[in-house]
Amino acid sequence: MLNIFSVEQAKQSILKRQPPDEFPVSQSVLDGIAKLFGEALTPEQAVTRILTDVRKRGDAALQEWSQRLDNRSSETFRVPADRLAGALESITPEQRAALELSAERVRRFHNHQPLNSWMMQEGDGTLGQFIRPIKRVGLYVPGGTAPLPSTVIMSAVPAQVAGVKEIVVVVPPSRATGEVADITLAACALLGIDEVYALGGAQAIAALAYGTESIRAVDKIFGPGNLFVTLAKRQVFGVVGIDGLAGPTETMVIADDTASPAWVAADLLAQAEHDVLASAILLTPSHKLAEAVQAEVARRVENLPRAEILAQSLANRSGVVITRDIFESAELANAYAPEHLCLSVAEPWALSEKIDAAGGVFLGEHSFEALGDYNAGPSHVMPTSGTARFASPLNVWDFVHIVSLIALDRKSAARLSKQAAVLARAEGLEAHAQAADERGIAEV
Repeated sequence: MLNIFSVEQAKQSILKRQPPDEFPVSQSVLDGIAKLFGEALTPEQAVTRILTDVRKRGDAALQEWSQRLDNRSSETFRVPADRLAGALESITPEQRAALELSAERVRRFHNHQPLNSWMMQEGDGTLGQFIRPIKRVGLYVPGGTAPLPSTVIMSAVPAQVAGVKEIVVVVPPSRATGEVADITLAACALLGIDEVYALGGAQAIAALAYGTESIRAVDKIFGPGNLFVTLAKRQVFGVVGIDGLAGPTETMVIADDTASPAWVAADLLAQAEHDVLASAILLTPSHKLAEAVQAEVARRVENLPRAEILAQSLANRSGVVITRDIFESAELANAYAPEHLCLSVAEPWALSEKIDAAGGVFLGEHSFEALGDYNAGPSHVMPTSGTARFASPLNVWDFVHIVSLIALDRKSAARLSKQAAVLARAEGLEAHAQAADERGIAEV
């Protein structure tokens, strides 16, 4: 059931953010940890043990944790080249065409992102910045319960555009088969990614961060995952870079009387079916639309295969909020900073000028969020949990780093060193000052 709230009710419930570093944990998860480890542990403690074990024992620990957590028994984790090629051949022509279209559009979009080194002349010297791709990155692609080839494309293509030479993909195998889905491997093969490992969970993050006998460590880790993956990324940050901490997926729709109740309902359900913690929120000043969407959601849920998940996500973290007008809806959206914000209104371009905090803004009912998940162009890896206030969708800049360039000649060094020495002594750093003094020769 999709409940209807006033603004004040919503602020105390579905619009009230949890701190992004606090993760909801069910009793069933805690019970599972206790059974696995033989004692009561928090998820953070469980992750720490796995990370430490992999760091110390390498592949042997990976094999044990993969057996216990993913039901996969194998001495090797890397997917063979012939398996990748075979996966690409095994998918249907329609599936291959869909993957190719997605990759082409995502690549074309990211090729437009400016990415240039630069230099400027400063007196008698040169200053600037080198833009350098990160050498080796690891992409975590969820896949334990459902294959996500789209995440391969949305993560790997921006990395390729940035010029990353070594792209590593880790994918949790299916617990039923112990294998990675063909469609996911096909996406890797299509993009020319040949270093793919059937490995998931915190143990996969540990392998990427620390390296093992068979897996070389990476420089930065990307990709969404479950609670344990997110906690593992947080704990290894500093050893490697990370793209961010992904929370449950979320969508927010601002709609007026011109919106189609059926389409709004479809968009809310498309996001709510991800998992029980997903949120799907409609902001509208129209009571008529709110009731129509509520009825449409109820009608559709009964015929969807993930109805059980939908029942929980709709009841717990979703709903309709009746606002004073469209502009109050925009204010609430900015405060909430949703991952996805859909503007199903008569004048979406005008309303977009009022939006300053969202991972992605979808203008008009033909720019629906599900297209953003697959082939619109921008990466579907977007900031969650309100971090869109300061964070950005995955993009080419995430896969590069900046190296400052300082190339001063003798005359410039002499002119600057005198003032540098003054500041160094003000800070009590005499060795700094003397290093400057020795260059502080008279200008010529």
